[in-house]
Amino acid sequence: MVLSLSDQLGFYSKCMETIRSEVGEERASAIASESLYMVCTGANDITNTYFGSPWRSSQYNISSYTDLTVGSASSFLRELYGLGARRIVVFSLPPVGCLPSQRTLHGGLERDCFDPANEAAILFNSKLSAEINSLNEDLPGARLVYVDVYYPMLALIQDPARFGFQVSTKGCCGTGNIEATYLCNQLGHPETCGNDTEYVFWDSYHPTEVAYHILVDQTFSKYVPKLL
Repeated sequence: MVLSLSDQLGFYSKCMETIRSEVGEERASAIASESLYMVCTGANDITNTYFGSPWRSSQYNISSYTDLTVGSASSFLRELYGLGARRIVVFSLPPVGCLPSQRTLHGGLERDCFDPANEAAILFNSKLSAEINSLNEDLPGARLVYVDVYYPMLALIQDPARFGFQVSTKGCCGTGNIEATYLCNQLGHPETCGNDTEYVFWDSYHPTEVAYHILVDQTFSKYVPKLL
């Protein structure tokens, strides 16, 4: 289950109330402003809501829909800032059209990457990056950093052997084609590959721990200094 952005803000607000009651307003404000926040948003909007729903795609073209989703992300970031956050990492979308699930659903018999979803992700990312720049100008003391994971992730998918992987088109769990979340457990589809370190993806949506480590190593050394 994925919590909505508004639900996550609600939980964060309650968390800060608890912290204030324990350490006082001044210390709580310092904790909020000195903490590091990481925000990922938009992937499910593109893959599931837009391309997975004829209703949504009939309401919006991809340009107007990415405007809508970036606007939602911007509102979330402004509210998070209003609750005291200052150091915020905002991740781009990955090449969502190359997720195993999207290959299965939209990639045809060859399970190719689904180019329309990747093109939507690139458009979303360009708008999100511009919005982050605007927010940094508008919000005093904010240090929002846009982190590109699209091209680092695409490199893992297109040239897995370079990074020590053998499989980048399927997940480790089950068939590797469509299973995710609750389908990848003892009640759903408990079978997994013999060695998940050979796979870029754990399930049909999410990378393996090894893939995440590579992405973190590549991105954080580049972007973390901007937060200090």
